[in-house]
Amino acid sequence: MTSDIPTPATPPVPRQGRAAVLAGLGAYVPPRVLTNAELCGERPVGDEWIRTRIGVGSRRIADGEATVDLAVRAGRRALTSAGAHGSHAAGGRRAGADAVVLTTISPDRLLPAGAPEVAARLGLGTVPAFDLGAGCSGFLYGLGVATSMIVAGTFDRVLLVASDVFSAFLDPKDWLMSAIFGDGAAAVLLRAGSADEPGAFGPFDLGSDGSQADLLEIPGGGARARKRAFADPAEEFSPYFRMDGPAVRKQAVVGMCDSVTRALDLAGWSLADLDALVAHQANQRILDGISDELNLPPGKVLSHIETHGNTAAASVPVLLAQAAASGTLTPGLRVALTAYGAGLAWGSTTLVWPDVRPVTQED
Repeated sequence: MTSDIPTPATPPVPRQGRAAVLAGLGAYVPPRVLTNAELCGERPVGDEWIRTRIGVGSRRIADGEATVDLAVRAGRRALTSAGAHGSHAAGGRRAGADAVVLTTISPDRLLPAGAPEVAARLGLGTVPAFDLGAGCSGFLYGLGVATSMIVAGTFDRVLLVASDVFSAFLDPKDWLMSAIFGDGAAAVLLRAGSADEPGAFGPFDLGSDGSQADLLEIPGGGARARKRAFADPAEEFSPYFRMDGPAVRKQAVVGMCDSVTRALDLAGWSLADLDALVAHQANQRILDGISDELNLPPGKVLSHIETHGNTAAASVPVLLAQAAASGTLTPGLRVALTAYGAGLAWGSTTLVWPDVRPVTQED
């Protein structure tokens, strides 16, 4: 992760009105580290090949923990970061959050949603809570939804958690998929504020292309697989993730570049105004492709994929928390966020980094 980001030279374009503001940030990654050497064992393809092709040296793997478990840890840290908690405040209002949104592509079960359990275990009680699925773009979609909830005046504080134990959906015999992905969770607490203050999220660019849904999928476990199995019992519907890597890689670079450019335009920023870009950590080649396509100098596109791999929907917020904790992201920097994933779905937004102190240490 780089730390040579310059101090912003000019202030951002001012905006007015009610906005969602980043008030708390927390992350949790499992303690178990799976190295390339351990993953590959006696295979002729090893550490150097994985680092060269994917950019991953190791990843964190959940051991006995599920998606909601990681989400609770991350959510608690975001509430702690904001000085919030789950008890009642004066007048009966929740001091922690008025609503909880959980975004994941690796739910603990198809039914019920995990968000109500997250809310209950955080001591938030009976606040509204729901899951959101938008592939690896889930955090950006979640930010868009939570921002809309706040801007509309429906809620004053929304806890958004991105959590994935994607290792549970990987074929144990497919070492390449296991080389790409890791597990992790991160959360943000958004509060109502003004659009011109640091931490206020700018306009969103969100989009999808369902005509290419089969490029990244888990074909088994859903209603479509069950219906087809009755029609043709011999047809196999795998419970494991699969993707067309080359096709996705080409589209991901162009898709994130186009999306973040539109978000910058909506915010009234240019690429020259940008101090840091936090993109979905798909693989290092995609991150390098984004940097080349946008002609950004080295270090402006942040990365931690070498030590964490692709943590799916959690990748952007986990990197945000770690970059802020390390001092790479400091107050006043102009930051853009972008992601691209299954759906196909993509999203981007902007913010001026606020004075937020993330909580990332182990419990």
